[in-house]
Amino acid sequence: MKNPLYDSLFAPHWGNHSTFLYLPDQDLSFDDFLKLASKFANAIASFGLVAGDRLAVQVEKSAEALAVYAACAQSGVVFLPLNTGYTAAEIEYFLGNSGAKLMLCDVKAYESLFDVAQSSGAKLAVLNGDGSGDFAEKAKEQSADFQTVERDQDDLAAFLYTSGTTGRSKGAMLSQKNLISNATVLAKAWWFTNADTLLHALPIFHTHGLFVACNISLLTSASMIFQAKFNLEDALAALPKSTVMMGVPTFYTRLLSDARFNQDLVKHMRLFVSGSAPLLAETHVEFENRSGHKILERYGMTETNMNTSNPYVGDRRAGTVGMPLEGVEAKVCDAVTGETLANGEIGVLEVRGDNVFQGYWQMPEKTAEELREDGFFITGDLATQSDDGYITIVGRGKDLIITGGFNVYPKEIETLLDDQPNVLESAVIGVPHPDFGEGVLGIVVPKSGADVDVAQLKAAMAQKLAKFKQPKKIVIMKELPRNTMGKVQKNILRDQFADALK
Repeated sequence: MKNPLYDSLFAPHWGNHSTFLYLPDQDLSFDDFLKLASKFANAIASFGLVAGDRLAVQVEKSAEALAVYAACAQSGVVFLPLNTGYTAAEIEYFLGNSGAKLMLCDVKAYESLFDVAQSSGAKLAVLNGDGSGDFAEKAKEQSADFQTVERDQDDLAAFLYTSGTTGRSKGAMLSQKNLISNATVLAKAWWFTNADTLLHALPIFHTHGLFVACNISLLTSASMIFQAKFNLEDALAALPKSTVMMGVPTFYTRLLSDARFNQDLVKHMRLFVSGSAPLLAETHVEFENRSGHKILERYGMTETNMNTSNPYVGDRRAGTVGMPLEGVEAKVCDAVTGETLANGEIGVLEVRGDNVFQGYWQMPEKTAEELREDGFFITGDLATQSDDGYITIVGRGKDLIITGGFNVYPKEIETLLDDQPNVLESAVIGVPHPDFGEGVLGIVVPKSGADVDVAQLKAAMAQKLAKFKQPKKIVIMKELPRNTMGKVQKNILRDQFADALK
């Protein structure tokens, strides 16, 4: 193929007049979407971008925003989606580091980003969530005929910057092969066909919403109900028209909070997928009781797309992320020696496959630290693997607590805290301690309207845990800080409670 990504995901849909995107104010066919994308590709070229150049995008979710991705694939330009919550100061780093030649932004951010773009040598244009803006106006003047640029499967298709919780964000370089291989494997694993309608309420600046949800839909000619963000009323209205939903745990807890969510509402559904953050076992059980569906959990990363999945047919085990996907190798290793550990032992998860990224942009040292010469990527996630292959993530390596020389895995304590009466969820972190170096701190969020007895919690922990694992202190919070994908931001908690045990 002359352009593997475009030829796999987009080109087959020319002349396909069935609905691709169900939008609040209109429906858009595959063919109309491709015409829009080709106009965008011509507009991008008019700014002087050629294959291999980077295009940064910080815009609201819309059909037009997705069309920019398709336009980049067709023109060979590297697509760089940025979290809509990033500030101008953060954007300055991304533009400077990536060397992006063009940035698309919302009109509300134009003024704050103008000097940033100029100092980075990037041109700045507007694409609003409603499809308006000077970039869109320029595209209207362009032809819907664009000569697809030849690319190779190893050519870069996208950059995604990591969240940067440990130092500067790193630009993960994703090739055409990385994206195509993962979409192909997932479509097969989750039984996607052109009969599917996906309820899409995820952001599209992230692997989950863009390279999982959208790529699978494009590959299989499935349609999407394309919602700007998760809204409970909109989701309840869309579920009867859907067959699949992909979400983060928060989506599912919000559905469960409404009595209208029941088996009758989701009788047409065949699959609910959850990822980007751990799903509580309690949520898993309650969801099945209410809906008759077992949520399918999977595991992926910015650098690797998806690595593992619970089976479509078979045992979907709460608390696990399933088994390695077809073509993906996974092993649990000793963090120091790199030796593969026995099943059941906790170590660092490493993965290898066509899904694994090419390295970090302009960071050869970081790439060498985390991507082994034999192709295995050191994920930094602590995990165990059962004898029959199921993988359980027990935390991030950086979240490991070493107190008085003993290793403490937060997940073990969080699971016990979550099981206590009136506890909605918890987070366990290590903070400085004058005697032990680090001490265990438990942070608990009570269920709505409930009170939590800290003394009772400590007594329960004392019965279940060795003394060095027991929280030195337990604090109550109304909610845990999370990023846009629902992951608890333990780095913020560590900063906030740095003096809690001093």
